[in-house]
Amino acid sequence: MDILSTFGSMFWHIFTSPLLILILVGSTFLGIIFGAMPGLTATLGVALLTTLTYGLDNQTALLALLSIYVGGVYGGMYTSILLNIPGTAASAATAMDGYPMAQQGQAGRAFGLATTSSLIGSAIGMVFVALLSPVIAKAALQFTSYEYFLLALFGILISGSLTSPELAIKGWIAGLFGIWLSTIGQDHMQMYPRFTMGIHELDNGIDVVPVLIGAFGIPQIMSVLESKMKMKSMNAKSIGKLLPDFKTMFKNTRNIIASALTGVGIGAVPGIGEDIAAWVAYGISRKTSKKPETFGKGAPEGVISTSTANQACVGGAMIPLLSLGIPGSPPAVMLLGALMLHNVAPGPMLLKTNPSFIPEVTAILFAAAIAMWVCGMILSKQVIHILRIPQTLFMPLIAVLCVIGSFALGMRVFNLYLMGIIGIISYFFMKLKVPIAPLVIGVILGPMADTSLRTGLKTTGGSLMPMIERPISLILVCVIVMIICSQIPAVNRGIRTLFSTVKNRLATS
Repeated sequence: MDILSTFGSMFWHIFTSPLLILILVGSTFLGIIFGAMPGLTATLGVALLTTLTYGLDNQTALLALLSIYVGGVYGGMYTSILLNIPGTAASAATAMDGYPMAQQGQAGRAFGLATTSSLIGSAIGMVFVALLSPVIAKAALQFTSYEYFLLALFGILISGSLTSPELAIKGWIAGLFGIWLSTIGQDHMQMYPRFTMGIHELDNGIDVVPVLIGAFGIPQIMSVLESKMKMKSMNAKSIGKLLPDFKTMFKNTRNIIASALTGVGIGAVPGIGEDIAAWVAYGISRKTSKKPETFGKGAPEGVISTSTANQACVGGAMIPLLSLGIPGSPPAVMLLGALMLHNVAPGPMLLKTNPSFIPEVTAILFAAAIAMWVCGMILSKQVIHILRIPQTLFMPLIAVLCVIGSFALGMRVFNLYLMGIIGIISYFFMKLKVPIAPLVIGVILGPMADTSLRTGLKTTGGSLMPMIERPISLILVCVIVMIICSQIPAVNRGIRTLFSTVKNRLATS
């Protein structure tokens, strides 16, 4: 009952305050613009808005950040449907059937389906945040130092594996590099400076926000200016009537539920993101459809499944963020950095230090989803005019915001150097197809991994045996070993041979 009352009071507080309504709608609309413009992502939007919320109270800052997150994930579907140019990676799957629908003169119907599906996906994701986050957080209270170390290591390894499927070691290298960056400065136990190279500005460690802005902002700016992408022109009048097709939505009830559950589940896995959730949901929808041959040719089921999974993934990404302090997607990484900037420490202790925080987050998510639906239904045709602006004109403005955002934290010029160095490194990582998300997750989870491992070793007198003596830590050790072994070709061949032998024996018997 306390959860419902907190949720209700927060929801009422948002929609009875003109200032909060303005922040809600403005941040959501800004997120839609960031999502709609290729090269401007929800991650970058949260990164730039983070420093602007520094002087706000926690609730107002969280409202702005979650609104731009939700709007950014949704906004990518505009260019996907109209131009077949995904505004974000998360909206690439929507283009598979959204663009054919637009070519058939059903762009307005596709928008209505995508917008309404996004609202439903957000609502379902919000329910899971409210139900699962407290349960996982209570279970995590039983963790010892070794469990926290293994959990951080698991988050980095699984993020590296899934964001770099062709060669997982690239993702692992990025994650380990991020951990190394997090160790620069005085360690948290003995206050001894490490890897500072005599630079006094590094004694207090590396600030997270310049790293986040550099890692996600600079590569986007450089890649867009390098490619000089040009938007195709599109007549806004060709959108047609923009109305939600509730009849089609009702027929796709099973599809919506399955896609939402897929989005929540994939979002809860550290570091994966909405793009994978959308593609997996699209594949499931196609396999279970009665007319799979229509997919790719303008099937409404394809638009519904991807839009639902995208927004449900936002809620899924919040579950490990709030309960364990581990972000579930790249925008959630930025959100974690923003919470740390506001002295909010997500994790198992959040229920004790701030028991009303999780219900407040669910209320904000639901309010952001409503604002997204309203902005999406009202402003769609106006957004199309913005898409005609050459993308390269936005980049200098984004660069200025990156500089202001990095400098605003502590008013340190050194943060600008740090942002530039990390940005250049991340740009070359992107060129080498090394994922950036594991690097940032490594920077954020590095202190927890470092301190937890050293505390565990100090407590046990240097023994690692407790890692395999406690059930939870043993499970994590087994999962980590499986992740590593799954990337060894000899092990994969051995497993395939074993399964093939067993299958043949069963067949002959």
